[in-house]
Amino acid sequence: MEIRHSVHPEDVKRLTAEELRERFLIQGLFQPDEIKMVYSHVDRMIAGSACPIQPLPLEVGKGLGTEYFLERRELGVINVGGAGVVKVDGTEYALAATDGLYVGQGAKEIIFSSADAAKPAKFYLNSAPAHAVCPTVKIERQSITPAHLGAIESSNERNIYKYIHPQGVKSCQLVMGMTVLEPGNMWNSMPCHTHDRRMEVYFYFNLPEDAALFHLMGEPNETRHIVMRNEEAVISPSWSIHSGVATSCYTFIWGMAGENQTFDDMDHVAMKDIK
Repeated sequence: MEIRHSVHPEDVKRLTAEELRERFLIQGLFQPDEIKMVYSHVDRMIAGSACPIQPLPLEVGKGLGTEYFLERRELGVINVGGAGVVKVDGTEYALAATDGLYVGQGAKEIIFSSADAAKPAKFYLNSAPAHAVCPTVKIERQSITPAHLGAIESSNERNIYKYIHPQGVKSCQLVMGMTVLEPGNMWNSMPCHTHDRRMEVYFYFNLPEDAALFHLMGEPNETRHIVMRNEEAVISPSWSIHSGVATSCYTFIWGMAGENQTFDDMDHVAMKDIK
């Protein structure tokens, strides 16, 4: 498991483009027959992926100091590839593309598999510490009524699908969902915001292979950017804005952990204050 330490906002002002990438960008997701995990010391969020050709068990390794992965954690899964199955303590959950699964604290055996090895599932994973047990629940995207926001005039017309949240599938602290931009739109989360009570991880996908995405981060008056490609993720500390624009429309999955689960708890930033 790769470890990323917390970074003070004053230090970010002095980082080079490559140093920003080393600290915040997550690359190399969905390697065949591999589970990749990145452990962030920001609210101890784990982001990662599983791309099974053969069945892949979720193993704890040495990074958590526990007997099994979800001994003191919960897990959110969204499939962005071919059809797949997640087996949780013997119960199988079939996930089509963009279906999700919440797995509660205490589940001991998690196994990822693909329905067709030639078209493997791509399971994107977020995991946060948990202090209470919530039921494991499958989440079908078609069952979610999205919130429609933005407009084509501002290039940010989008649909927000909330998968794991207090009014839907409940968790201890993890909040997770997906935002789908309408064709012809390129901006997300602009006007931007911070939320000093929660960190967030963005995972961008459905980008053409030759497209580039410019993810904006940093304090509102000291912004920085990271150039990203398809199927890459980025860690956003609680003090940082998190917004992006690309050369094409795209989809992204957001996962949050921290002090509360209130989706609208945001500190909005006026456009005139961004520098």
